[in-house]
Amino acid sequence: MGVHPVTYAVVDSPLGPLTLVGTDAGELTGLYMDRQRYRPEQAGFGERDDSAFPSVAVQLDEYFHHGRTSFEVRLRLAGTPFQREVWSALQDIPFGTTTTYGGLAEVLGLKPGSARAVGLANGKNPVSIIVPCHRLVGSTGNLTGYGGGIERKRALLDHERGEKLLIG
Repeated sequence: MGVHPVTYAVVDSPLGPLTLVGTDAGELTGLYMDRQRYRPEQAGFGERDDSAFPSVAVQLDEYFHHGRTSFEVRLRLAGTPFQREVWSALQDIPFGTTTTYGGLAEVLGLKPGSARAVGLANGKNPVSIIVPCHRLVGSTGNLTGYGGGIERKRALLDHERGEKLLIG
């Protein structure tokens, strides 16, 4: 895909600061939490402009505080074809629900035993929250790996079940 982010903004959230990264065309290429696994180096994010991505900032605020259940954001996701297929399927998991890694593999028509590959692709999701990788759980329903940390994953799932968003 070869598009390099040119700007980023930092917005506050109940999960801590969120860094929104995108292109000059207003496409979001990344949404990163602080201390997130696989977070790229900040130097590659371009120039900071906290007025960038106002629609994304508003939608995130609505998600956390005012009942928004889906996002309308222009995305440009850089990854392998398989990763992009997984990330697209994540967006079809309804708000307030979860599915397993194996269940998503089945939806994608993958052979049995592909849950690990789905998990690896899920972990590389560059736009957390908006592409809801937190909605994937282990085969027993246990919360397993999350780039932002299990505590944040639990908080997001609790939030989507109508519980007060608590972190820390």
